[in-house]
Amino acid sequence: MGYALWIDGDLAWAEGAHEYRAWGFAVVSANTGFHLKDFRRGSGKRERRGQEFVGLFPSLEEVNYHLRRRRMSRGGKLRKRNFPAFLA
Repeated sequence: MGYALWIDGDLAWAEGAHEYRAWGFAVVSANTGFHLKDFRRGSGKRERRGQEFVGLFPSLEEVNYHLRRRRMSRGGKLRKRNFPAFLA
């Protein structure tokens, strides 16, 4: 699995792919994180106007870690969560 991430204001869009095939998409608040249950089958092909492409990530944990670091850099409070030691 791999995930592409876009940010559009307060929304975070992610598309999952498995072996280069679209797997599903999800949209959540950029202040929260993604869970597997957030993803819908099919392609999230929507107009990307106004969305900033952030990058490609190997796992949802890495996507959530990036969103978490983004909140911290904007002065947001970091909620305590049980992240693996290598992500903390």
